[in-house]
Amino acid sequence: MVKQFKVIVEKHADGYVAYPIGLKGVVVGEGDSYEEALMDVKSAIAFHIETFGDDVLGDEAPVLEAFIAEAGVAV
Repeated sequence: MVKQFKVIVEKHADGYVAYPIGLKGVVVGEGDSYEEALMDVKSAIAFHIETFGDDVLGDEAPVLEAFIAEAGVAV
C-alpha cells in the first residue's frame, strides 16, 4: 500500500530540508538538492512508521492542502 504525505521542502544556503505534515512525531530529511531531500524524507517516513507503527499516522482527517504564509511578529 502507498500512502501519500504532504511534504514541506525548504531551501537553505547549505542545502535542502524536508519534513512531512500530518504525521505524529518528528521526521526530517535533508540533502544537497531538492530531489535528495525528498528521497531522504521518504526513507525517514518509512523508518518512522516501521519503528513506531501505524499509530504515528493518527486518526485525524488528512491534510488536504498546505499553505506557506509570512507573519510579521515584533521580537
